[in-house]
Amino acid sequence: MAAVVESAAPSRVERHATAKLRRRKGELWIALSAMAAAMLALPFAQNSWNGPEVASVLAVSATAMLAGQRWAIALVVIAELLLVPTVVPRAFAGNAVSTDAAVHLLSVGMLVPGLLAMRRAAAALVLLTGWRRTQRTCRRFHLALMFTLTLVGLLPFL
Repeated sequence: MAAVVESAAPSRVERHATAKLRRRKGELWIALSAMAAAMLALPFAQNSWNGPEVASVLAVSATAMLAGQRWAIALVVIAELLLVPTVVPRAFAGNAVSTDAAVHLLSVGMLVPGLLAMRRAAAALVLLTGWRRTQRTCRRFHLALMFTLTLVGLLPFL
C-alpha cells in the first residue's frame, strides 16, 4: 500500500518543475499583456504628461521579461503604475471618439495582469534595491506600491 501511495505522489523535483513551468506561463502572460498595453498606449499619448516615455519603458521592460529576466517584473509594474493616469481618463472620457475609447479601454484591460502581480513585483523590487529580503520588507514594499497605485489612480481627478 505504501508503494502505491509513494508512486502516486509527485516527487519534490517534479513539483518544483511543475511550479517553475506554471510561474513561467504567468510571467509570459504578464509580459505579453504589458507589451500589448504599451503598443496600444504609445500612439495615443502624445499630449499627455508622460505617456510616450512610460509606454516605451513598459515595452522595454516587457521585452526583458520575455527574455527571461525575472527582475523585470518590478519595472513592468512600476511602468504600468505610471501609465494608469495617462490611459484611464482617456478610456472613460465621455466626449472621446468611440474607436479611441475602445483602444484605451483595451489598454486598461492589458494593464490589469501586471498590476495584479504587484506582490511578486514588490519582492523583486526588494532585491533590486539591495534591501534584505524578509517578509516584513516585502510587505512594506507591497504597501508602498499599493499606495502609489491609489495615488496615481486619483491623480487625474485632482
